[in-house]
Amino acid sequence: MPGSEFGTLFHVSTFGESHGCGLGVVIDGCPAGLSLSVDDIMPYMRRRKPGQGAFTTARNEGDEVEILSGVFEEKTLGTPIALLVRNKDQHSSDYGNIKDIYRPGHADMTFDKKYGIRDYRGGGRSSGRETLARVAAGAVAAKLLSEFGIDVISFTRSIGEVEIDERYLNPLENKVSRDKVMQSPLYMPDEDASAKAMKLIGEYRRNKDSVGGVVEIHATGLPVGLGETVFEKIDARLSAALFSVGAVKAVEIGDGIKSSFYAGSENNDGMTNLFGDISKTSNHAGGCLGGMTDGSMLVARAYFKPTPSIAQTQLTVDKNGNDVSINIKGRHDPVIVPRAVVVTEAMADLVLADLLMQNAVSRLDNLKKIYTEQGE
Repeated sequence: MPGSEFGTLFHVSTFGESHGCGLGVVIDGCPAGLSLSVDDIMPYMRRRKPGQGAFTTARNEGDEVEILSGVFEEKTLGTPIALLVRNKDQHSSDYGNIKDIYRPGHADMTFDKKYGIRDYRGGGRSSGRETLARVAAGAVAAKLLSEFGIDVISFTRSIGEVEIDERYLNPLENKVSRDKVMQSPLYMPDEDASAKAMKLIGEYRRNKDSVGGVVEIHATGLPVGLGETVFEKIDARLSAALFSVGAVKAVEIGDGIKSSFYAGSENNDGMTNLFGDISKTSNHAGGCLGGMTDGSMLVARAYFKPTPSIAQTQLTVDKNGNDVSINIKGRHDPVIVPRAVVVTEAMADLVLADLLMQNAVSRLDNLKKIYTEQGE
């Protein structure tokens, strides 16, 4: 199955299914000498794993990561890093009654038509559980980025119509507190909005329904110049990464859609040279100019659809084209967004780590520094 690889120099390949033996990822291209252990990866896995609260699936998985290769004495070797998470709480019988039925909002029909066979247990390869492999790889990428003072944080901007206060959304003046984000069960840095959103989710759950929302990503400490000017723009790479997350239906960079309503004089970010440092007076562009990072905060948003698995009766068809009704049983989140926060963060980490490495060879003097120092 093609399409399970991502990245150029910092290259990842994920594998596994929701109800198979396990899921994992192979990371190729991580530089040797990076300090790395399971303890660096598990905090990311815990943010994504199921069974942590009233608004997540009750599937009881520890999501413990095993490092199979590429690390010796807690240092990366420069060889492929293989990470594995074994599945332990599969309830495959929950899906036996729908093995021939196409669930609305899922990839059942498209998988069947494309391959002529599908793993109906929890969606198989197209399950949201696949994202744990991305998160494990993203944790390694984040460790690499931290060596250069680059920090990526994602948080829930909105659930349904409940949105956090505007003071958290000024990318020029405020850096969202990671502590504030982590204190909320929904990863919303605004306590009032978090409480309102939890109440809203409860209402949807009682109605056997689900709700969507928006995740915002902020990346700081970025050098100028990550990304290329044509097909490999930072905007394009980041958008592709976020769109690869199953439930994402729209992506914005900076002001996004709003910028189409501005005049040029409103949309352009002014520049100033304060104390010999070039900076911007606004950040409508979201930290990008000409497809490259401009040194200011990188801002992106991912819009998530509601969870398609709901307990209401829905109309659909079976694999033979017969009209049927379906009531989806099993363990499902009434909202995807909180567990997707760390997934978007991981995808941004992967993009930035890859582009950081590519940028190292953008100038001749950089290459000379590497090989001159090596030869001395």
